[in-house]
Formats: sequence, structure tokens, C-alpha cells
Amino acid sequence: MEKKDCFFLGKIVKKYSFKGELLVKLDTDEPALYENMDSVFIEVRDKLLPFFIESSQLHKSELLRVKFEDVDTEEDADSLMKNGLYLPLEFLPKLEDDKFYFHEIIGFKVEDKNFGHVGIIKSINDSTAQSLFEIDRDGIEILIPMNDEFISKVDKQNNTIFVETPEGLIDLYLEE
Repeated sequence: MEKKDCFFLGKIVKKYSFKGELLVKLDTDEPALYENMDSVFIEVRDKLLPFFIESSQLHKSELLRVKFEDVDTEEDADSLMKNGLYLPLEFLPKLEDDKFYFHEIIGFKVEDKNFGHVGIIKSINDSTAQSLFEIDRDGIEILIPMNDEFISKVDKQNNTIFVETPEGLIDLYLEE
């Protein structure tokens, strides 16, 4: 399994017991969806390796306490610390209407109500306080905050996101 075919589920953050149990910080708004998984992929030395789950349960709402098969000691658990967990993209719950996963909208066109065609989404920057659309407009990068007030419509059938940005926002990137 390759990383491009998967989504990031969370990260192993702590050992829970001397029997190899681990705590995973889930990167989701609905941790309960992932409480009863059979297996996951763990990134070990830049490769995704399958691990089978013996048992798991939610721990303090946003953490998942996991016991993996063949991880039976503290040393076994140490070798997995701080590694990412991944699941295949088809395990993502389907979203309705104007909701989307970041990976789904890469390559979408962006149309602004006042400006017109802005460009193509090349990536999402979620390392800032407000996630940003990173849009390519003929080699010029335009950043638009992913703000519900700016997004008027997501047309998944036509791979287009319609936005209404504050006047002058897009022009800031185009002025020489």
C-alpha cells in the first residue's frame, strides 16, 4: 500500500502499559468511527506496514488505546512511538453536499463571484491557524482562506469550487 492511496488517521503518542499497548492521537472529528478497526498501516522507515489490531477502545475521547498483534512488550511499543497510522482512502466516510476532504479537491478549478476564474487548487496548506487553498494561476500562487463565508458552492461533478472573496484579495497576488 502506498501513502498516496491512504489518508492519515493519527499518530502514536504514548505507551499505555508494559504489555505493548499504545495510545493513538486520532486526526478526526469522529473518533468513534475508528474504534473497532481490524487493521491499520503504520509508517515505519518511510514504508507503510500492515498491523492487525487485537483490541482497541477510546481513551479520554480523542485518544484510541490500541493493542496490536505481536506487539507484546515495552520494547516492541517503543519501536512504533511517534509513527503515523494510515487507512486506505476507501475507508473514509462519504461526505455530503458542500463538504469535502482536502485530498478530493486537488485539481479543482476555483471561480470567484466577482473576479471570475482564479486558477487550479494545487494543494491545501493546513499548517496555519486557518487552512488555505493554494491555487496556481499560470505560475502565480494565490492563497485563499478556506472559510465557510468565502465558499459559496462545491460542485464535485464539475470539479469546481465557487468562492466569494473580499474585494482586492486575489488582486494582491497579481499586482507587480
